[in-house]
Amino acid sequence: MNAPALQRTISDMIEEYDAKSAVLDQEIRSLGEAAGRLEMATCVGGTYGGDIWWRGKPSVDEKAAHRALLVSAWKAIHTRLNIDLIASANDKRKWEVDIANPPPLTRENVVLTFGDYLLRTRFHLLKGLAEVFVDLDPAYKSHSKVKIGVAGLPKRVILQSVGGWGSYGRDRLRDLLNALAAYQAQPLIAHDEFAALDALHSYTSGSKAGEVQIRGLRVRKFVNGNAHVIFGPDLLLDINRALAEFYGEVLPDAEGEEPSRKPSTAVAKDLQFYPTPQAVIAEIVEAASIPDLPGLRNGWRDQPAPLRVLEPSCGDGRIMRAISKRGHSVVGIEVHPGRAEKARQSGLSVVTSNFLEQPAEPTFDRVVMNPRFYGRHYLHHVRHALRFLKPGGLLVTVLPATAWYDHGELKGRWQDLPVVSFAESGTNIPTGYLVMWAPE
Repeated sequence: MNAPALQRTISDMIEEYDAKSAVLDQEIRSLGEAAGRLEMATCVGGTYGGDIWWRGKPSVDEKAAHRALLVSAWKAIHTRLNIDLIASANDKRKWEVDIANPPPLTRENVVLTFGDYLLRTRFHLLKGLAEVFVDLDPAYKSHSKVKIGVAGLPKRVILQSVGGWGSYGRDRLRDLLNALAAYQAQPLIAHDEFAALDALHSYTSGSKAGEVQIRGLRVRKFVNGNAHVIFGPDLLLDINRALAEFYGEVLPDAEGEEPSRKPSTAVAKDLQFYPTPQAVIAEIVEAASIPDLPGLRNGWRDQPAPLRVLEPSCGDGRIMRAISKRGHSVVGIEVHPGRAEKARQSGLSVVTSNFLEQPAEPTFDRVVMNPRFYGRHYLHHVRHALRFLKPGGLLVTVLPATAWYDHGELKGRWQDLPVVSFAESGTNIPTGYLVMWAPE
């Protein structure tokens, strides 16, 4: 009886890569030497008798060979760790780009690249589900709707351009099915499971109407290429529970209001302080049209004058520091004495006060802010902040997605932020930012 094959460890695979990389140049030289010997074997007295090679003499690009070996090793480790079963569709696409120019293969780089998937497997499974569903219907961007139960979620979504292999809508359906499969610990969708759907499309005659079942989903295809994806009650309940777990709770402002919440979101309780991550800061500062004055060329014609900027409820001054580095005058207001003092220690101008009690004077060119997320408290902050703008001034505020998709009480230009933009600050709820203008 044959003994069962043992799973190879990541260390085994790295050692195999190192061993093959060490002798690869010699193997390439050996190929060239073997080709030369074969050519001599077809000659008598060194007299050329004709070309023996099919499509040219074999040759190898050394750089291409080393790159192929490196890519192969990374892909083998990716497969060995089952990352395809954990990573979201967006992460998989990013991986496909990154693997075109992979980093050196070391244990440290493997941990940096894949470690978080193994340490936080459930987080990534839920993240994959959230990334797919927030693009399907605005209801899935609402952390409040997923908390009120299945009745708050749509029982169907509409996909456009569902054609044959590689079509936009078909790829989105595949991502949806794979995200559900990963969450339910099922195998990823197989190519042949799309056969019935693919039969409703012809590259010569276009789309045909019909309905198919894939993994418990009803997919109703129409002649215009649209497809309605219809969820059964059990599947909708799974989606509801998964998104509710992932988004978690938004912490309240006062004692006695705090709901029960998952451990992963049990941070930043003090006055519901969710620090703004650097990636979000970079995006909202750009959205506020705040130029980088030091970065402009010296003597550049029509160089803009420094702006006067306000950050209400500025916390420890993260946003203020980014604006100050761009050469502008920025003032913050913060009610928490400790955070206000921390901001002042870094050289920022901060008033320790309740922003809502601060008299409004329209003297600022810009207001950039990240108000509290809980309930509708943000409304008071944003409406008060608008009163500080000069005529024609610009306000950019980070908000929970519910502010735009559920409440709808503020007008302006909305932009969704990527899923888990605030994860490092302790919340997974969907967020975005709103750009508003003061009347001229």
